[in-house]
Amino acid sequence: MTGDVDEYAAGLDDAAVELLYLFRDRVLALGDVDERVHPSEVAWARARVFATAFIVSSRLEVAIDLLRRVEHPRLRESFATTRKVWTHRMFFTAADQIDDVIAELLAEAFDTVGPGTR
Repeated sequence: MTGDVDEYAAGLDDAAVELLYLFRDRVLALGDVDERVHPSEVAWARARVFATAFIVSSRLEVAIDLLRRVEHPRLRESFATTRKVWTHRMFFTAADQIDDVIAELLAEAFDTVGPGTR
């Protein structure tokens, strides 16, 4: 089921919704992406999903898929999703945390995981 981001965000914490839109802007700036809105999350894909986001209480939780494992101060956990792909779960509570480093990780995910991995 695909819906609208505004519908997903309706009734959620205002500060966390602002973070969702900031993260979304970073993703959409990458180029042609398919935005998939579900009742529990928003996902972005090219041929394959490379990033997701969802709101938990007053924070934004995201997952960024990469072909390598990375460390980051906002990292909650990382785990192998496939033999090649590492999913990195991060959380944000302030706009300045969604910085240029996050933009670089999203660009890497868009370029390497987004087209699909074989």
